[in-house]
Amino acid sequence: MRRLLFSLLMFCVLPAWADGHDQLYKVAGWPDQRAHFNDALSAAQQRYQSSLPPAVFQALVNNSNQRFAPQAVDQRAEAQLRKNLADPKPALSFFQSPLGKKIVAAELLATRRDQLAKNAKGLPKMPASDSRLLIIGHLAQALPAREAGAEVSLAIAGVAADSLSSMIPGLLGGGQAQGMLNGQRQRLMDQIGADLNNTLLYVYRDLSDEELEEFATFAESTEGKAYYQAALSAIRAGLAVGQSTSNLSQ
Repeated sequence: MRRLLFSLLMFCVLPAWADGHDQLYKVAGWPDQRAHFNDALSAAQQRYQSSLPPAVFQALVNNSNQRFAPQAVDQRAEAQLRKNLADPKPALSFFQSPLGKKIVAAELLATRRDQLAKNAKGLPKMPASDSRLLIIGHLAQALPAREAGAEVSLAIAGVAADSLSSMIPGLLGGGQAQGMLNGQRQRLMDQIGADLNNTLLYVYRDLSDEELEEFATFAESTEGKAYYQAALSAIRAGLAVGQSTSNLSQ
């Protein structure tokens, strides 16, 4: 369930910008994805409530609310996206196309609360022809899904580490907690990658082979690579991966 959630929520927190960046933000469905992420975060908090002492649970809620406050996330992510995506027009043009809109709709459906609950025990095994599997393989290599999923996982785990440190000062000081989490990045990427092809087959199941190939072509293009790498940087900055919550307000 956790790997599924991290994979599906790979692009969930991006801010609103002016001009082309603002249009891209809206057309690509970021406001809805951010709402879906907040839903998932609230659900995770509720699950922890029954298994943690009240003081520890409250520290976790306070830390997560501070770390993932929408305005703060927007400010951090905006700076990185603007820094790394000089020209939003190619991505905007793609996501404004009928295919781009279909892709966004598929991604929004996959991350909806009811769909995550439906697939809590795992996604069904998706049948696919050899040609479709080949296209999905190209798409899996082009999209930074493993990396983005790991960043989401590390960000959420970082809240727990911060909460523990705040309850027992000095236990994991000097950035030790975040360092331990960062050491898990490759392991998380490997876990997500193990089922990534089937995840993509499921999410984009309503796309034809021709549409999938066009999607992969964009993702593999110079413009597509620039967009997705900038989005990954924005996610990492927005979620403050590798930073302690206490340092975010400084």
